Amino acid sequence: QVQLVESGGGLVQPGGSLRLSCAASGSIFRVNAMGWFRQTPGKQRELVAAITSGGSTTYADSVKGRFTISRDNAKNTVYLQMSSLKPEDTAVYYCNAEIVSVGMRVPLNYWGQGTQVTVSS
Repeated sequence: QVQLVESGGGLVQPGGSLRLSCAASGSIFRVNAMGWFRQTPGKQRELVAAITSGGSTTYADSVKGRFTISRDNAKNTVYLQMSSLKPEDTAVYYCNAEIVSVGMRVPLNYWGQGTQVTVSS
């Protein structure tokens, strides 16, 4: 059993900052890429940022220069530092990870439960 548990969402004023965390736990052999997606009502879930096991990163154009993704491989945890937040960043943020479980040969894709981020004055 593998699960992703997110934390760190909440209400923040425009221009403020928040840090999201997502920890993977369970029968894990290896964690490959990890990332953050977000979704608003009526829209498709979109990639915000992703990071490989080697530390290479990619960002959506809308968050470049404001958000930073990082990870702690020893803790199987990924972080999203969000700064200069805008009302349009309001969404449910989901953690995603590609994980090879103990005893398995191929990775599976896992999702966290989602955490609400609201940017409003």
